[in-house]
Amino acid sequence: MRRLGFACATVAVLAILSPSQPAFAGNGVAVGLLGGLAAGTIIGAAVAQPHYYYAPGPVAVAGPIGPACYWTRGAPVWDGYRGIWFRPRIQVCD
Repeated sequence: MRRLGFACATVAVLAILSPSQPAFAGNGVAVGLLGGLAAGTIIGAAVAQPHYYYAPGPVAVAGPIGPACYWTRGAPVWDGYRGIWFRPRIQVCD
């Protein structure tokens, strides 16, 4: 909430202090556009939260605990409700 308040206050101050006359760029240089981009960058950097990345710690990896299991298709079974043969999925453990 503190950042949101800061951002709202910054926008309000900029809206109040903005000139009522259009800005003119002398010698073909868009000073107003560059100034707006610079102000937006400064305000955005002030409001944005930092992103820190921490690498995960080392872990010990052991072999599989228990039997190795996998899923496969079983023998065909008649489904009387749907009137079709189908092969259900079954789990096979070694």
